[in-house]
Amino acid sequence: MLDIKYIQKNKKKIKEAAKNKNIDIDIDLLLKINNEKRGAQTKLDELRAKRNELAKSAKGGRPTDKQIKKGKKIKEETAALEAKLKNIKINFNDLIIQVPNVISDDTPIGKDESENKVIRKFGEPTEFDFKPKDHMELGMIHGIIDTEKSANISGSRFNYLFGEAVLLQFALIQFIMAALTDRKIIKQLADKVGNPFDKPFTPVLLPVMVKSEVMKKMDRFDPLGDRYYLEQDEVLLIGSAEHTLGPIHMNEIIKEKDLPIRYIGYSTAFRREAGSYGKDMAGILRRHQFDKAEMETFVQAEYGQLEQNLIVAIQEYLLQRLNIPYQVVAVCSGDMGKPDFRQIDIECWMPGQNKYRETHTSDYMTDFQSRRLNIKYKTKTGDKKFVHMNDATAFAMGRILIAIIENYQQKDGSIIIPEVLRKYMPGNIGKIVKK
Repeated sequence: MLDIKYIQKNKKKIKEAAKNKNIDIDIDLLLKINNEKRGAQTKLDELRAKRNELAKSAKGGRPTDKQIKKGKKIKEETAALEAKLKNIKINFNDLIIQVPNVISDDTPIGKDESENKVIRKFGEPTEFDFKPKDHMELGMIHGIIDTEKSANISGSRFNYLFGEAVLLQFALIQFIMAALTDRKIIKQLADKVGNPFDKPFTPVLLPVMVKSEVMKKMDRFDPLGDRYYLEQDEVLLIGSAEHTLGPIHMNEIIKEKDLPIRYIGYSTAFRREAGSYGKDMAGILRRHQFDKAEMETFVQAEYGQLEQNLIVAIQEYLLQRLNIPYQVVAVCSGDMGKPDFRQIDIECWMPGQNKYRETHTSDYMTDFQSRRLNIKYKTKTGDKKFVHMNDATAFAMGRILIAIIENYQQKDGSIIIPEVLRKYMPGNIGKIVKK
């Protein structure tokens, strides 16, 4: 949520951001209602002051008939104005939560994902001297991926992983945790992008349910059709670890010396994928249930974008160690979320589809979420300011498994385990072979 004072001072900029994000919001109406709210509040304060003065003027604490009559009138006017102000505030709150965050100067302006911009690439698309198989063909050959049994038991867009696929996933988790908790690695990457903090990430296992009211403060409640909503309990299943990592310091004031705070959370996540009917039905790219390692950080405003630069550097470091070809993409205005100030995606090469597919995202929110969550920090001079928040993918397990399986496949159908992961595999397994 943006501060109303900021909206007043930057009306043109806010309107432009809403237009570029394809969000229909009447900023002029919001400002008009805000003026009505302020006017009603001023009148209400004046009435309350008059009532207090009237009470003090009663001699011996016993008001005269005239004072009683006047007091009754003020009371009626106050009650009527309070009711009016309540409705005004409801209208105001309904509108202000629809206002999107502004966008960074380097965000491409575009209507949808077709206008995202590739910033840089690592490696070249993997070439084979044979026709490559997709991950589901390979998964079935090795008995490590199954979507038929899960369809019968749980429905479409679920899957089982078996054997080496499970071991590979847990190797990836250990690889992530080892890297992100290593101060030397974080310092190396921070220095590379000019981020002054070498503080490592704290690993977190987190709840996969979140209260509706908290999800609204995160501005992740909508689109509700894409969430698993447990109405009886007024909770939602999280669609990403950020949904319970982001509010972890809700209503807290953090000491500046403790910033940045960096978390790496691992969880199962749930999405209905309501808007993707017919898309990616085969395989494990787009599932209702998936596992994901997610980064969430809290930092001072002046370091917010540098923090995102570090996060993207971490994402690239992990992929480069796996030696998977990828491209870094600046997400355009029409494809980014309402709370985002700047969004960077990474797309890995998927030989089975012969194209790059999104595997990572990095969202810099400025203080858009922290203002709603009431997360502040106290400066050395005693000032209290809202922290700036970033969230980003470390690995979405299903998608990175696809990238590994397809890029590391061999002519005989075997799958090489990336060297960096072998020490985390039982017996240092170097290859998945046919049983």
